[in-house]
Amino acid sequence: MLRFLDRVEVLGNKLPHPFMLFVYLALGIIVLSAVISMFNVTVDHPGTGEEVAIKSLISGEGLKYILTSMLTNFVEFKPLGLVLGMMLGIGLAQKVGLIQTFMKKTIINAPPKLVTYAVVLTGILGNLASDAAFIIVPPIAAMVFLTLGRHPIAGLAAGFAGVGAGFTANFLITGTDALLSGISTEVAKNIGDGITVTPVDNYFFMIFSVVMLMTVGTWITEKIVEPKLGKYDGPSDEKELEEIKPIESRGLRNAGITTLIYMGLLALALFLPNSALRNEDGGLIPSPFLDGIVPIILFFFIAVSVAYGITVKKIKTTNDVPKFMGESMKDMSGFIILIFAAAQFIAYFDWTNIGVWIAVSGAEFLQSINMTGLPVIVGFILLAAVLNLLIFSGSAQWALMAPVFIPMFALLDYNPAFTQMAFRIADSSTNIITPLNPYVPMILAFMKEYDKKAGFGTLFSVMLPYTVIFLTIWTILFVIWNLLGLPIGPGVFMKS
Repeated sequence: MLRFLDRVEVLGNKLPHPFMLFVYLALGIIVLSAVISMFNVTVDHPGTGEEVAIKSLISGEGLKYILTSMLTNFVEFKPLGLVLGMMLGIGLAQKVGLIQTFMKKTIINAPPKLVTYAVVLTGILGNLASDAAFIIVPPIAAMVFLTLGRHPIAGLAAGFAGVGAGFTANFLITGTDALLSGISTEVAKNIGDGITVTPVDNYFFMIFSVVMLMTVGTWITEKIVEPKLGKYDGPSDEKELEEIKPIESRGLRNAGITTLIYMGLLALALFLPNSALRNEDGGLIPSPFLDGIVPIILFFFIAVSVAYGITVKKIKTTNDVPKFMGESMKDMSGFIILIFAAAQFIAYFDWTNIGVWIAVSGAEFLQSINMTGLPVIVGFILLAAVLNLLIFSGSAQWALMAPVFIPMFALLDYNPAFTQMAFRIADSSTNIITPLNPYVPMILAFMKEYDKKAGFGTLFSVMLPYTVIFLTIWTILFVIWNLLGLPIGPGVFMKS
């Protein structure tokens, strides 16, 4: 396994930056469209039934499309507004310190018997803070374990597993939900009109996944990792665990009070007679409430962040709120640049009809070999898990895979949200063993504080049980969930 991961690291390091990867892919589509169009290839569009031809981008019409659509492709790309809108609120919570304090308090104040559960759970929920959770949770978990006389590397591993392998699961709707559903919706437009994937379409399965991952992660830590590590006999006084300050505790209290008030007002608005947030029949699927879930979450994070920020004196004037929001947007610059290139690639895939051609051909092949049930989804999960070893960015990998697999599986009658859910399982599970995870060197540095001889082999051997068991049990859960016909989100099932 270590030799395999070494080869993955060498191969992965040869890949270009995700932005350049999509630039090269877009150029590849341009050339490929010209070559295929020379053979007068046509395909029946699955949405309209109309026969469409592969169109060349190396033509007068193609050049006109490239130049006139470039800005539109970017500005109207669904994930852009969804993610930036979410991050205005979540970024504010991060900048004032609310999320960081919540994570620390959850771990530090947990009863000794529940510490492992608290560490894994906090890591999973920490994806609200995006990559910041990689920096916060594992070192705190290591120090807490050390304070309790347990092996600190086991705590480090539990925290890293929660943050990395449980990255897309959460009790709340996060920026990841908005990002992936936006890409899925953008691709699904090529299947037929009115097909959308919302940020809540995987919500039910993800809530249950949090409980499963927390339970399994705790079992792996206490039954496999800690016994493997043995008794800790290294340095124990190098670092002191930083306590939560009283003012931070008051901030969390006020944020909690604000949460109750906000939820109460939302419930009142939702369940009032003839509520504007429900549909004409009085239901919630679909409804303005679900359609407006991103702004609702945005306002929630603004409210609790302001309550916390004022209490801890991070927010002293109204000017501080837009200042912190602006700082959070600076952190999104890399995402915005990536999205510009990814939007062009997906748009070219759509315009040339290459995506339709690949989807129809792929679906026909799978049907010809009678591979149309859940086994094909399991195969897709395994493929995505392997690709994640080479492409760490989940958004980049989904933008690459979605244009091919969403239409292909839609022809097999799989809901795009279902395909997206399968991808999320694979993408999360292998985050903690890929050498291309930029936080692996940092985790290794934390590990060396407790074991000077620790190397990449040590880290991978400790983290491998989490990846293998998480991926296996999560996939089995996914299969059973859909065999039982349970919804993965509000009104969303396996079949379209």
